[in-house]
Amino acid sequence: MTLKLLDADDFEIFKRIRLEALRAAPEAFASSAAEWEQLPDEEWRRRLTNNLVVVSFRSGEPVGIMGLMRQPASRMAHRATIVMVYLRGSERGGGYAVKMLNLLLDHARALGIRQVELAVSAENPAAIRFYQREGFHDIGCIPAGFLHEGREIDEIMMARRLT
Repeated sequence: MTLKLLDADDFEIFKRIRLEALRAAPEAFASSAAEWEQLPDEEWRRRLTNNLVVVSFRSGEPVGIMGLMRQPASRMAHRATIVMVYLRGSERGGGYAVKMLNLLLDHARALGIRQVELAVSAENPAAIRFYQREGFHDIGCIPAGFLHEGREIDEIMMARRLT
């Protein structure tokens, strides 16, 4: 397994694994594959420039993705949000997610980020347990946080202090 922090030139890798994630687990994401499929290449590059994105590879094949989106407002710039978390089903349990998360958290610390937050589907207990094992704590719930096929799904909000 190898990890890579992507840059704008890696947008094809980003596109490939992000669209795989959205198609494989549509219930896990607020965005749809259809929304992302329409993006021009320049927008894919911009998203890699504005956020940290790490991809995990097995034998040169992208199998996981995780992003970190920093809050843009100056008084909130000490906070960032974990986004786009996906790991191909066949790769789960192999330590990829922990390694991607640790790489992003190391970079977050270097950027002066003091708190990392995330939202996870209340219907994904495995992900909730993973984040709890990694030091995240529940900070709230957004009832009906997003819709999937007409169903309202609650989002559990979690946070981890880095200082």
